[in-house]
Parts: sequence; structure tokens; C-alpha cells
Amino acid sequence: MITCYLRYVIDPYKLAEVEQYARMIMPLAAKYGGVNHGIFLPHEGPNNIAVQLFSFPSLADYERYRTAVREDEVALAAWRFQAETRCLISFERSFMRPILG
Repeated sequence: MITCYLRYVIDPYKLAEVEQYARMIMPLAAKYGGVNHGIFLPHEGPNNIAVQLFSFPSLADYERYRTAVREDEVALAAWRFQAETRCLISFERSFMRPILG
């Protein structure tokens, strides 16, 4: 299993838009064979950082997902919304291997 850790720098004045974007993209991992562990918005600490975690059985499965979402209407609508609202400033993507009980 491989887990993608996305760290977003967000506009703290556009939390409603960030949440709307998050709700749009949350189903995508499951639609293409992965598991979304959630998108986490700021509560305490920095007010401009959000995190998303989702997993796929392998890096190859993740790459198939990345290819598929490039043509997915929901993903395209979410990316358009994000571009129009500018609620996300930047993001970093890392891949991790979980150790599970």
C-alpha cells in the first residue's frame, strides 16, 4: 500500500471555498480504486495549512488514478473551481508506506 500525503497552503479567508473543493474531490480516490482517509482543515495552529491523505494498493494503481482523473468531469470541475476561487495557494505531494497494526 502507498499513501499520498498532500499538504496544501490555503487562503485562510476562503475556508468555505476550500471545504467546497474538498467535498468535490473526496470521492475521486474511491472511484478509482483507492481509499480517501480524509481532508483536514485548520483548527488549531497555522490557519493556512490543510492536509489530505489517500491510499492505493500500489504506486502503479496511483498512477492509473492520476491518468483517469485528468479526464474525469468531477475532477475537472473541481480544478476549475479551485482556479476561479484561488482558494489553494500551493501544495506538496509525498508518498508514504504505512505501518498498520
